[in-house]
Amino acid sequence: MPDAPAPPPEFQQAVASLRAVRLRPELAVSTLDAPPRLAPFTWAFAVEADAEGLTPAAEDDIAEPDTSGRLILLHDPAGQEAWEGTFRLVCFVQARVEPEQRGDDMLPIVGWSWLTEALDDAGADYVALGGTVTQTSSVRFGDIAGPRRDDDVELRASWTPVGSDLSRHAEAFCGLVASAAGLPPTGVLPLARRTV
Repeated sequence: MPDAPAPPPEFQQAVASLRAVRLRPELAVSTLDAPPRLAPFTWAFAVEADAEGLTPAAEDDIAEPDTSGRLILLHDPAGQEAWEGTFRLVCFVQARVEPEQRGDDMLPIVGWSWLTEALDDAGADYVALGGTVTQTSSVRFGDIAGPRRDDDVELRASWTPVGSDLSRHAEAFCGLVASAAGLPPTGVLPLARRTV
């Protein structure tokens, strides 16, 4: 079996720029195995947030974040026409929805704005942005552990970054996860956490 080709320098630089993102303390990051068949070179990471400040769960609780996401970097040195470039970023974010938000027709529009505003606020230049926002409801029955009902909003999107320095795109993705989790802007403390 032949060895896999060495990743090209521009892919290595792109991965290094994604790895260099500085996270706010409420977010936890981990690298993932990226799906290998989507492009000749891939890399991915996951981000988890807890709207309650990453409070430790009780021993008998399942540690499941309120909000999580993953960002996948695809690179095809030959380029792909649909991408309009040689790199493509693909993201998936899932966030728990409050009961009063169930069935809100505006929720998909708000969910999409989390992404576009995060990209714009970070100054992340892109082309060919597209995606979906979906509301889901799951009700557990029988011996399945966890809360009886989960209502979530799921955002799936992809875009082509301009250039190979993807640090602003990583920052935007982390901002998207923070917004979806309902975290306050960086440097702002919720009233309940302020001390007198």
